[in-house]
Amino acid sequence: QVQVVESGGGLVQAGGSLRLSCAASGNTATLDWMGWFRQVPGKEREGVAAIRIRSGTTFYADSVKGRFTIPQDNAKKMLYLQMNSLKPEDTAVYYCAADNRVFGGSWYSITRYKYWGQGTQVAVSS
Repeated sequence: QVQVVESGGGLVQAGGSLRLSCAASGNTATLDWMGWFRQVPGKEREGVAAIRIRSGTTFYADSVKGRFTIPQDNAKKMLYLQMNSLKPEDTAVYYCAADNRVFGGSWYSITRYKYWGQGTQVAVSS
């Protein structure tokens, strides 16, 4: 079993930056994928960014490319979401997700991930 816990959400002005943190615990040695998703009321949860841990390959949604990055600290079992040049449309609840399966679908598919955090709210004011 793996547990993931997000932190770092808050209110920020448009154009500002925010960094979310995701702490993984439990059987983390088996993890192969970690990602960030976001959701606004009335809409489906969407993939923001992900990393395939063993290869280090990263993936980003078109809407955040060039603005968001996902640095990680393997020693601390931490994944981050560095969000720069934030826009009001980035306002959402952000979730960290993890999985230990090699095969499981596309990086942006919610069914790809078995373990989910509780979410952290990000609000960007205009």
